[in-house]
Amino acid sequence: MKKLFISVLCVASAVISASAQDAQTAAAEAAKAISQAPEAAPKVEKPKYWTESLKTNVTVGQTSLTNWAAGGDNTVSLAAYIDGNANWKKGEMFWNNRLQLDYGFLYASSKPIIQKSNDRIYLESKWGYKAPSTKYLYFSANYDFKSQFTTGYDYNTPGSLVDENGNELKGDALKQAWKDARAIKSGFLAPAYTNLALGIDFVPAKWFSLNFAPITGDLVVVNDEALRANYSMPLKKQYEGMTEGVPADGSQLSNVRFGFGAQLKMDAKVNINDNFAYSTQVVLFANYLDIKHCPRINWDNRIDWKLAKYFSFTVTTNLIYDDTIKIVNPKDVDKFPEGKSRVQFKESLAFGFTYTIASKK
Repeated sequence: MKKLFISVLCVASAVISASAQDAQTAAAEAAKAISQAPEAAPKVEKPKYWTESLKTNVTVGQTSLTNWAAGGDNTVSLAAYIDGNANWKKGEMFWNNRLQLDYGFLYASSKPIIQKSNDRIYLESKWGYKAPSTKYLYFSANYDFKSQFTTGYDYNTPGSLVDENGNELKGDALKQAWKDARAIKSGFLAPAYTNLALGIDFVPAKWFSLNFAPITGDLVVVNDEALRANYSMPLKKQYEGMTEGVPADGSQLSNVRFGFGAQLKMDAKVNINDNFAYSTQVVLFANYLDIKHCPRINWDNRIDWKLAKYFSFTVTTNLIYDDTIKIVNPKDVDKFPEGKSRVQFKESLAFGFTYTIASKK
């Protein structure tokens, strides 16, 4: 029995020893195979050349008065703003695109018609290529387009608010009286400004750029005949040089005025912190073909103050001086019956809902 036990133990030891050797051999072969296997290539992220963002803002206002001794109007206002950006950059080349759309209206009980308060279309597109041996200069081509969506009016008070029988106008008759008293001031493509500027872009920082374009083609379009005289539009070819037989209305004026000159544009956008941002743009255009007029000036400012996650307070100002635009002012209409060049200024304050979509960097 003892001999049998010793024999079994020897056989078991031999089997275990053989299994251990086989395991060691297998492990050595596996390690050798792993060491000889090619290393996995690191994952390379696909380069991203485009960055996009879309900012939307909607503001609503309402005032209701009941037995209010100080007087005033019941009003309702609604305005919307869209700011879309699509920018491309690869190596020494960039292409920036921006579209701004503004539209708003208000209703006041004293004027029973809807009045337009904001209306703006502004498209910018700029291409640039870094100049050799420079750090901040780019050869650039810049395209701009400005216009509005719908007809704009001066809302004058009707000459009479009673009918032929002396009864007070009400309902549709009252609305029509206010509509008839309006004076057209603008419309879609009336006017529209578009230009193509070739020059140099100076970009010392991400938040600032200064563009000088000594070669700029400028086109002003006024499709409404009644407004062409206000924008100093030239005579149509068939009337050039004529002193008699020229129609007195706007039908004798061309709907297009071409300019060729130089443009200077400055853009700055500063984010003070995550809640406060300021942007400004100044554009000067001098027409080589019409040096008697002063350079056209556009200066836009915008302040966005984020008060909560989806709500913000916004201040915007727009200043325009165009020597070719004649504006009639009732205060001096006797002295300037056809109007004169004036500084145009618009300011607005708004509180409303804001939402921004931006691509990840």
